[in-house]
Amino acid sequence: MTTKEGSQVIAIEEHYLDADVDAKVNKMAGGGEETRKRLLDLGDIRVKEMDAAGIDIQVLSHCPPGAQAFDPDEAEVRAAGVNNRLYDFIQTKPDRFGGFATLPTRAPELAADELERCHKELGFHGAIVHGLTEGEFIDMPRFWPIFERAQALDIPIYIHPGRPHPAVIDAYYKDYAEKYRSILSAGWGFTVETATAGLRMVLSGVFDKYPDLKVILGHMGEGLPFLMWRINHSFGDIIPYQGKDRGFREIFTNHFHITTSGNFSDSALLCSMMEMGSDRIIYSVDWPYVENQPGTDWLETMAVSPEDKQKILNGNAKKLLKMDC
Repeated sequence: MTTKEGSQVIAIEEHYLDADVDAKVNKMAGGGEETRKRLLDLGDIRVKEMDAAGIDIQVLSHCPPGAQAFDPDEAEVRAAGVNNRLYDFIQTKPDRFGGFATLPTRAPELAADELERCHKELGFHGAIVHGLTEGEFIDMPRFWPIFERAQALDIPIYIHPGRPHPAVIDAYYKDYAEKYRSILSAGWGFTVETATAGLRMVLSGVFDKYPDLKVILGHMGEGLPFLMWRINHSFGDIIPYQGKDRGFREIFTNHFHITTSGNFSDSALLCSMMEMGSDRIIYSVDWPYVENQPGTDWLETMAVSPEDKQKILNGNAKKLLKMDC
């Protein structure tokens, strides 16, 4: 394992599928059969592919929709069950795996309590949320108890893509969705949805209320670093933040970390580093939606300094997620 020069590799957006969630959503989670096979595997396939590609540690998170599938009246027991089963697996190989909690966001207060339980009792490093909850973005005030608790615990929330709203699919994508399915997902729709979620978080005032809140976006920031200057210029200094009206860039770069998941591009990486600095970029693969090997092959030629490479491969993850490994 490790890179050719001996660097430890930690990947933090790596997914799995719990059978209880799978049953709840009538086996619609996970994508194609080969992807589902890997998602459902918490053992031989996963570890074999990690070893082959040189991934030392995966931080595991449930694929969409996770515990967001559970109704409030069933969420407490079922969400806890999903997280407990992940914990049990991590204990079989604690040197190879960590975890992000899945949260029942339809019941935000319960989700906040589950986040605290997972961190304090199970040792999870934060939580992941997927796309919309009942048609609403995660910045809406009803979800702020989750962010209040995350700040109190000093752990991050990973905002991960989910399927676009049906009205958006109908208006923007339906003409091409049958022939080009990826327009709804990683090819475009996921990026638009999740970049919008990140932008809305900044505009919502949640970081003004919770000034130590930390958020992670995958896929090299869902394009937001590339658009930073234009967004910042267009909005101007009008966003309330810490007693003064501020610009988008200042708030975003103070609170967001981004990962390389499924975007192994030197040009995207260098743009993100120029906008955000190397301290806020964390290596990820997005397994099994993306194979491990292209990601670790890219590491061998990554066009950054040795110091920045160490931060991206392991140092930033250890600091943000408080990993002792």
